[in-house]
Amino acid sequence: MNFSAQKQVVKPPQRGIFPLDHDGECRDAMRSYLSCLKTQDDSHHKCRDLSREYLQCRMDRELMAKEDLNTMGFSPSGEVRSVTVMEDDKEGEGFVAGKHIQRRRKWFWQD
Repeated sequence: MNFSAQKQVVKPPQRGIFPLDHDGECRDAMRSYLSCLKTQDDSHHKCRDLSREYLQCRMDRELMAKEDLNTMGFSPSGEVRSVTVMEDDKEGEGFVAGKHIQRRRKWFWQD
């Protein structure tokens, strides 16, 4: 076998990989966004402006490729206006997935 005969071409992903912020240039924006998520019960739509500021900070410092934030979901049409929380959902009533499944039945010769 000759492994050097074929050369593999590796394509990087379009998005999602960028340099880490080792110098902490956008640390304040990141912390404010994460604290907002914590106080808002992880409702990301309530922290939308802070997320936008964080991404803009990363783009300004060339930690990610510059791109229009409107195409990244920050356009006025992509804004969440209202969220309905279902109070009558099964999980709210204590439903546990799989709990309704009975134990495995034994054969008549097993005790």
